[in-house]
Amino acid sequence: MESPILKTVGLCAYFGQNCVLKNINLSIPRNRVTAIMGPSGCGKTTLIRCINRMHELVPDARVSGKIFLEGEDIYNMSPIILRRKVGMVFQKPNPFPTMNIYENVIAGYRLNGIKLSKDEQDRIVEDSLKKAALWDEVKNHVYRKGTFLSGGQQQRLCIARALAMNPEILLLDEPTSALDPKATSHIEELITNLKKDVTIVLVTHNIAQAARVSDFTAFLFLGELIEFGPSDRVFTVPEDKRTEEYLTGKFG
Repeated sequence: MESPILKTVGLCAYFGQNCVLKNINLSIPRNRVTAIMGPSGCGKTTLIRCINRMHELVPDARVSGKIFLEGEDIYNMSPIILRRKVGMVFQKPNPFPTMNIYENVIAGYRLNGIKLSKDEQDRIVEDSLKKAALWDEVKNHVYRKGTFLSGGQQQRLCIARALAMNPEILLLDEPTSALDPKATSHIEELITNLKKDVTIVLVTHNIAQAARVSDFTAFLFLGELIEFGPSDRVFTVPEDKRTEEYLTGKFG
């Protein structure tokens, strides 16, 4: 594998005394889709919340170990700068309800106090909505509230909002679990198209989805990284019995 864009070394995460991630050593390849799989409560969401330093916002939460983005320790970076480089999209679509579609896309710039000319704003909005495969559907309605869109469109708007900041990594936390099958397949197609521009880390409990869209798969169980490798190998010849049992539905 070429040099990874992101690397965790001995990463442990805690809520109070409870250790929820145990000694995670993981290298995320650039411009690929890496799926993080595992049963509920195994630490998937906590792992990606460590990557953009949201875990530490929880009272009594802490981490130990290191995370490197492009070789730089993220704990030496300003969290604001880090979150520009590492965008995140959540399980439930969450457009800002008081903002229209246009304002939603450039919200990151406004919230960070970054001044842009009207031309720059227009360019970023159109470019981001095109990348999120939403422009053709909304180009005549960009001044309407984001909440008038369907669930799948709202999720693509959230992806456009994250992409507008030009992140190096996009974290997707079960982005289709609240969507119907048609909207889900839109998002999956989008994920596949986006990896040429951005590295994607996808948390999913949907095994078939991980098999369809990911290049690499990490399997977590009870806070430990059990297995990591190219998805076609992990899905066909898993090295660990627990991975095999999870993939064949013995637990989940």
